[in-house]
This record gives sequence, structure tokens and C-alpha cells, in this order.
Amino acid sequence: MLQVNRPGSEINRDFAELSGYSSHTLTSYLDIVRRQFPTMLAIVSACVILALLYLFTAAPLFTSSASMVIDTRKVQLFQQQSVLGDVAIDSATVETQVEILKSENISLSVIRDLHLTEDPEFAGSGAGLLGVILGSVTSLFSSGLAPSEFELTRKALQRFESNRYIKRIGVTYVMEIGFTSRDPQKAARITNAIADAYIVDQLEAKYQATRRASVWLQDRIKELRTQASAAQRAVVDFKTANNIVDTGGRLMNEQQLAEVNSQLVLAHASTAEAKARLDRINDILKQEIPDANVADALKNDTIVKLRGQYVDMASKESIWSMKYGSEHLAAVNLRRQMAEIKKNVIDELKRIQESYKSDYDIAMTREEAIKSSLANVVSESQLTNQAQVQLRELESSAQSYQAMYDNFLQRYMESVQQQSFPITEARVISAATTPLVKSAPKTLVILAASLLAGLMLSFGVAVAREYADSVFRTTAQVEEQLGANCVAIVPALGSAVSTPVLGGKLSRRNSNPQPDFLRFVVDNPLSRFSEAVRSLKVAIDLNSIVRDNRVLAVTSTLPNEGKSTLSTNLAQLIAHGGARVILIDADLRNPSLSRALIPDAQAGLVDVVANKARLEDVVAVDPQTQLAILPAGATSRLLHTNEILASKPMRDLVAALRTKYDYVVLDMPPMAPVVDVRVTTHFVDSYIFVVEWGKTKIDVVRHNLRGAPEIQDKLLGVVLNKADTKLLSRYESYHGRYYYQKYYARYGYVE
Repeated sequence: MLQVNRPGSEINRDFAELSGYSSHTLTSYLDIVRRQFPTMLAIVSACVILALLYLFTAAPLFTSSASMVIDTRKVQLFQQQSVLGDVAIDSATVETQVEILKSENISLSVIRDLHLTEDPEFAGSGAGLLGVILGSVTSLFSSGLAPSEFELTRKALQRFESNRYIKRIGVTYVMEIGFTSRDPQKAARITNAIADAYIVDQLEAKYQATRRASVWLQDRIKELRTQASAAQRAVVDFKTANNIVDTGGRLMNEQQLAEVNSQLVLAHASTAEAKARLDRINDILKQEIPDANVADALKNDTIVKLRGQYVDMASKESIWSMKYGSEHLAAVNLRRQMAEIKKNVIDELKRIQESYKSDYDIAMTREEAIKSSLANVVSESQLTNQAQVQLRELESSAQSYQAMYDNFLQRYMESVQQQSFPITEARVISAATTPLVKSAPKTLVILAASLLAGLMLSFGVAVAREYADSVFRTTAQVEEQLGANCVAIVPALGSAVSTPVLGGKLSRRNSNPQPDFLRFVVDNPLSRFSEAVRSLKVAIDLNSIVRDNRVLAVTSTLPNEGKSTLSTNLAQLIAHGGARVILIDADLRNPSLSRALIPDAQAGLVDVVANKARLEDVVAVDPQTQLAILPAGATSRLLHTNEILASKPMRDLVAALRTKYDYVVLDMPPMAPVVDVRVTTHFVDSYIFVVEWGKTKIDVVRHNLRGAPEIQDKLLGVVLNKADTKLLSRYESYHGRYYYQKYYARYGYVE
């Protein structure tokens, strides 16, 4: 028995139900594209045609742009500071200026200056076919009255704002201004007008603010002038009343106190220096051998000369003492002279000591005198302390009023200058020019967008069609959904229906020029249809290796799926090959095969089973293929056809046919309408299940096979019948007819 996914077919079928037919892989998507290619091509073509229609009907638009910068390096004309203060320019400030540019105030100013309310582009209908249509529809619902000036202005403003764009470039201080219009020169003119209107608005705003500040400053300056004059007069009157004389910005007693204090510091330093010299000379004289190591001693010629003599005698005394002894008369005389010289040096140092003592006494006397003068000045200063404190308060108040007056006066002069020449931080760095190329509609962009939209839409429609297409089209679907092998895909033979092919005698050929579908494999042995029937015959032979496969039943799910045509051609193919074959019309509810092959038959299967006729009398034989055909007989009055097929005489008849024929082919009724097929499992070896390609629903077939497990166990395979070979190549290329027609089809009717 040829079935796939055995013995775990149930598990695989459940897995197929969970995973579905289309797996989300690249291969599955490519398969969807291949199968739905005509639909996708039609949708993409429609999108491109719509895009081309739009490009041909839409009016071209031109966009002109200008650049404006908020200059952070603002140059003041007279190196002056703004009356209102300089505001630090940051990101928020630039964004604020962008919103000001977008304001209605700027837009309305441009509309008024350029008289845009009289321009048809702003006051009329939109451009292009769509604008004409909308304008016509709007005119139908209008009252017929001429629009007011306010309505024209608002309409122009709406069009103006929809065609204008203003944005900040990155994080810079540069703003880009653009406008789109049908006229390139108009686009440039309006763009420059927006920039000019913004600058004029900024200048006007600063002028008004400066003018209001000037008026306020004038009033304030008058008040400050009066207050400053009163404070100055109070200072002068107080000095006069208190005999305070100002010399060089300082009071006289303050200057005297500073000078006396400086003299006292110098006198104290001089006294300390004299005392230090006196103490040093006293310390030197207290030494046993005085060392006159003081400045005046070193500069004294007498002391320097005596010290030279002393050194020479000391050197000689040392030489004589070493040579003749220390008691030698010459050495003694030398030591006596050295003592005399030393005494003279000490006397000279004492004279210097007296000089130092005299200098010290003079310094002490001078310091005491200066201290006495300082005490007198301090006593006088204490008498005027209260007056000086009050004077400083009056002077401080006078200086404050004067500083405020000077500051406000300077601001007032600056405001007067700014009124005559106001300055703005914004300036145009790139003026708008007439664009040479249209900005919209962009042909390449629209075509690319339409192509992309068409591809996306077509792919979505293709996927939707795939998921909605719940019919059998490929062998993989049969294997995944039914767990059975697809033994053949039989192409469709056409829609023409001939008159009874075998009328009267089996050997008489029909004169109808249309092909005889029931004898197609005999009349067209090299056709694609015949090759598909041969593949079914091969599957039957391979299945015979496993078990006996002589009684074959052909059935389907629903009527008109082509099971009778397939069973007849299969029986004729086997018989034409030399085997003994009998074809039995077992569809007792609708014996269409008997009506087509032997329309004048009076007896058949029903009569043989009821023992009303012999088999030899009712069987007809095709003289060309030697195929034996057993018609159904008179079945119009039968109510329980399933009882006939399940009866013992039916089993005996099939057993007898096994011994007489090599193959017994039963044309069974469909499974969905009747239950006759299910009662034949005890004498049928294998079932061939016919499914109409692209029409029979998957869930219907699966439901019928699952409801008849005894038939599914004996299922030889599934045949996809009436396949459209042109469409089949999109689903399974190896089932197409190209190679067969090109290399193997030599003659006959090929379908």
C-alpha cells in the first residue's frame, strides 16, 4: 500500500495541521510569488498606471528656499548695550523664532503685501484634476454668493500655510524657509517676502519696545535729576556748617593724622636702629680682645692702620719666639708694642661708642615729640567723628543718585539712537532664487513608491489568496493534509461534453469531432493525460508486491470530480496492455458510466446480484481493448443500494470475477453524499481516491477520510484530477507539460 508518513502518519498529519500549509520561509514565499504571479502583476500594473495617471494630470509644483541665521555675534552700531538687555540665544530661543516665522502675523503680512487674495492659486480651486473635481463639488453646495474679504483672506491663509515650510537646520542657528507654488518665480518671491516680513516684524517690535522705554526713561530722568541736585546741596551745606575742608578728596584732619602716623613709624625705626648700633658696640668693648666688626670701625682709617700694625707685629713676635724663645728681648718688646696698639684701638672704639650714644638720644627725643603731635591730632579727630559719619552718608546718597541719573541718561541716549537705527539679530544668508526643476510631483519617487506599494499590496493579496485557497493543488498538500501518497496528477481534458461515446456497440466510434474523454488513453496514447494514468497503473503494480491488489475501487468526495472518466481510462489502459480487465459501474445511485458507455443496456450488476441475469449475458466487451464492462442495470427504483453492495451475492460475484479477470475496476459513488463506498471494504483490495484539482476543499476530503478509517487503511493513493497544466507549473514545475510536449508528445491530442 503506497502511503507516505507511515507508521507515524497520524502524528505527521497533526503536525501539518498545526504548522499549516505555508511555512514562513523564503522558499514558501517564493512559491507564493510564483503561484500568484499574474495577480501580483495585475495589481502592480494597476498601481503603476494610477501613478502615471497622477503624473500626467497633476500640476507641477516648484519649491524655492532661503536660509536665515540668528546671528550670535551681534554687532552694536555704536558699541552700545540694548535698552531692553541682550537675551542669550540658546536652542529654545531659536525654536521660538521658528514659531514666530510660522505665525499668522507674518503670513498675513505677506498675503497683504503681495495681494495673494487676488491670486487664483490661493483664492481658486486646487491644481490638477483632483482640484477641479473638488472645486466643482464645492460649488454645488455653496450658496452662490461672492465670498467676503475675510473668507478670501482665511482661504488664502490656509493655502499659504499648507504650501509653506519652516524648519531649523540641525542644532545650528540657521532656519530654512521654503514655499511651494505652481509658478517658480512666485515661489521665490513669496519665500523672500516671508524673510523680509519677519525681519520687518522684529525691527518694528524692537522699535515699539524702545519707544515705550524712552518715554518711561524721560520721566525717570527728571525725577533722578532733582534727587541728585538735592543730595549734592545737602553735602555742601553740611561741610560749611561743620567747618570740614576737603583737600584732594580727603578731609584735612584725616590727612594730618596719616602724615603724623607715617612720621612716627619712621622715627620709631630710626630709634631702633641707633639702639642696635649702640648695643653692638657695647658688646664689642666687653670682649677681652675687642673685634671692631662694626660698619663705622671698618671705615675708620686709624683703626684700619692700627690693625695692620698689630698684625705685622704679631707675625714678627711669632717668628722671634719660635727662633729665639718667648723671653727674648726682641719678642718681649714686640708684645709690649702690640699691647699699646690694642689700647689705642680700644680708645678709638670708645669714641665711636660715644657717637652712637649721642645718635640714640637724638632719635629718642624726636620719637617722643612725634608721639605728642599724634596724640594732639587724634584728640582733634575724635571731635569730628560724628560729623564725618553723617557726611559720608550724605556723600554716598549723593553719589548713588548721581550714578543712577548718569546711567538712565546714557540709556535714554541709546534708546534715541536705536529708534533712529534699530538692529535685529536675524539676517538672510541665502536668498531664494527661481527654481529650475519642479519639486513635485517627483516622477521617480512616485513611480518607485507606486511600484513598492504595488509590490506590498500584491504580495499581501497573494498571501491572502493563498490562505483563502483551501483546495488541493500540489502533491505536498495531499501528503501533509491526508497522510497519503499522491500517485498521479491528471490534467484536465477540456470543458466539452460529448454525446455517449459508446452508443449501441462498443466498437462504434463517435462521429463527434470533439475528443472522446472515456477512450482518451486509447485514442491519444502519448498525451499527458495518458501518461498520468500510466503513473497510476505503476502505483497499482508496485502496491501488488506488498499484497494482492486485483480489486480496485475508484471513488471521490463529491460528484463531478471525474472519477468515472478516470476509472474508465484506467481500465482501458490496463486492458489495452493485454490484461483481462472488467469495469463495473457500482454507482447505483447515479450510474452515469453505464449511460455513457452502454445507454441501451437492459440488465446489469443489480440483476446479476439478484440472480435475475447471468454475468455472460450482461457483460459487454470492447473489441479494440477487450475491456469487459458490467453496467449497473435498472437502479431507478432501488432505495437501499448500500444493502446490495454489502450483500453476500455481491461478495460472491467479486470473488468469481477475481478468478476470471486479472483486474476488477469498480466505479464507486462519491463518499460525501452516500455511504455505499464504506460497505465495500470487505471485498475491495485498494481504493483510488479522486480529488478535483483546485476545487475540492481540503477540510471536506479530510473529514470524509477521517470518518471512514477502514477506507483510509486500504487507500492506494490520491489522484489530483482535472489539473490545469498552465497553472500547475506555478505550483509544481516538475508536473508541468513543457518537457513532455517538447520531447515526448509525438502525435495525438495533447492536453
